Amino acid sequence: MVNKVNELKVSIGLLNPKSPENVAAVMRSAGNFRVDIVFYTGVRYSRALKSRRQPVDMRRKVGQYIPLNETACLIGEVAESMKIVCIELVENSVPLPIFQHPEHAFYIFGPEDGSINQDIIDKADDVVYVPTVGCMNLSATVNVVLYDRIAKLSQLPQDNELIRQSRDVNNRLKLAL
Repeated sequence: MVNKVNELKVSIGLLNPKSPENVAAVMRSAGNFRVDIVFYTGVRYSRALKSRRQPVDMRRKVGQYIPLNETACLIGEVAESMKIVCIELVENSVPLPIFQHPEHAFYIFGPEDGSINQDIIDKADDVVYVPTVGCMNLSATVNVVLYDRIAKLSQLPQDNELIRQSRDVNNRLKLAL
């Protein structure tokens, strides 16, 4: 269940994604890294879903309970308490390793085969890039950014409870002490 709008901590906006597999991978990342809601714009994703013979299977995915909402305008979905953070290869942007994530963030990711529009970049509180040689896949970029966020902002548990909750049912491995 989604928190009230002013209590949202992390939202994701996807600009005109085209691949149901990529969006499904984003949703899995959203579940793994505690995103509250995901929005998307454009018609390509919905069109690709309709043309698929089989829907993307989300039954075992941790992100199946994260809301995925279509919207005409990502900026219109940003809660008042949130900072807009665009993730894009933009000149003069901040490299992810030195970026300080805001507590309440709305991360906007461009399409797999394009860029975030300049008018959205101009409204951003921060524009960040992942320093790679070439550009990454959409879902890979979302994973890297969300991992960086949780690594920098979280008080990670020192016991094994998170491991027990997160691992696959077939995994019962332990290190000998």
